[in-house]
Amino acid sequence: MYILGIESSCDETASAVVSDQKEILSNVIYSQIEEHKPYSGVVPEVAARAHLEKIDVVVKKTLADANLSLEDIDAIAGTCGPGLIGGVIVGATFAKSLAFAKKIPFIAINHIEAHALSVRLTEKVEFPYLLILASGGHCQICVVHDIDKFQILGRTLDDSVGESFDKVSKLLDFGYPGGPIIEKLYHEGDCERFSLPRPMCSKGNCDFSFSGLKTAVLNASQKCNSLQDRKDLAASFQKTVSEIMSFKMKQALDFCFDQGIKINAAVISGGVAANLVIRENLKKTCGLIQFLVPPVRLCTDNGAMIAWLGIEKFKRNQINLLDFPPRPRWPLGENFYARI
Repeated sequence: MYILGIESSCDETASAVVSDQKEILSNVIYSQIEEHKPYSGVVPEVAARAHLEKIDVVVKKTLADANLSLEDIDAIAGTCGPGLIGGVIVGATFAKSLAFAKKIPFIAINHIEAHALSVRLTEKVEFPYLLILASGGHCQICVVHDIDKFQILGRTLDDSVGESFDKVSKLLDFGYPGGPIIEKLYHEGDCERFSLPRPMCSKGNCDFSFSGLKTAVLNASQKCNSLQDRKDLAASFQKTVSEIMSFKMKQALDFCFDQGIKINAAVISGGVAANLVIRENLKKTCGLIQFLVPPVRLCTDNGAMIAWLGIEKFKRNQINLLDFPPRPRWPLGENFYARI
């Protein structure tokens, strides 16, 4: 079985072909970083136009790299949300059009759920498992009991962690995208130089908050008089975020233990999972519990995770009609919510 996955929820136009034997036959990503760099962030209208210009080229290359044609594809999985609605409409409409033209099934994908399940494409992990899902637009922690069945333990109350990296990098005049830049500066600065707050780490829950931390960075930046000062502040920010993530992972592990939820692994996925500093600290926090992370190429938005979730759903006959609406908001676990 071959599934074509199409993703366009933010600033990557992506598609991939994945088999039900967990083989990634092709995985093509067109990044819009250069288009958005002048604005130090993603501009929705610019993103939508770039998706429209590139999606046909990306899908054609995907099929060529897989040495397949559309006649070989058993179903098409397309991101229908959540995300920037202009981009979501472009990808979802393209995916539906291909499915209609070739008379093959269409599967509507929540791209956040695709991030959550992506680890099952490359690792042997059974349900349930504990997950931190952290990206440019989302930050939450949950127990993944099954596809479509998520027990949400906590969410960000304001900014996502990925968005915070971008804003802090812009504030300190280091550029865009902030995540990889600040991770690099962590090794060039003194991460102990600035003492920054860890919001919501005195409470026994799994919710996140990053707005106060950003404000603290803003205030501290007023005292930075040199490039090294700014590097030290960036390094301190990276260290603090890593500590917050580890604290919340510990809270979630304790909750699972107290509730008798026998998790098979602890996982971080989403774009922030590519951050090696956060990865290493989370691994230490998990101790003897198996800690898993998707490969870096599958952490940011990509078509392979969309195709894989399509396979998981196709096997359970979860097929969608072509009138499935694109959604700017599509909460993960909206039918199974149990915040602590």
